Amino acid sequence: MATPSPVTPETPFEPSKPPVIEGFSPSIYSNPEGFKEKFLRKTRENPMVPIGCLGTAAALTYGLYCFHRGHSQRSQLMMRTRIAAQGFTVAAILLGLAASAMKSRP
Repeated sequence: MATPSPVTPETPFEPSKPPVIEGFSPSIYSNPEGFKEKFLRKTRENPMVPIGCLGTAAALTYGLYCFHRGHSQRSQLMMRTRIAAQGFTVAAILLGLAASAMKSRP
């Protein structure tokens, strides 16, 4: 019976550091992306979403202002406009997701 060779002890596992997996990179970007860079990249990918968000915020703000001033008809119109702007934003998000899914397909 052959004697087994001595096992060399590996470095102990350190939970503070991620494990090193050969051929795997945890990020596709070489440097971490900040908020501004990510916002600009996402805006370039789907510019309709920020436009819809701004429209929603504008309709809400103006509707609340009209409500405060006592113009109930205009306030109601702005709240309906806000709902339409929210629908536009959700549709833009869904279309952007569909477009990126179709682009990533081979």
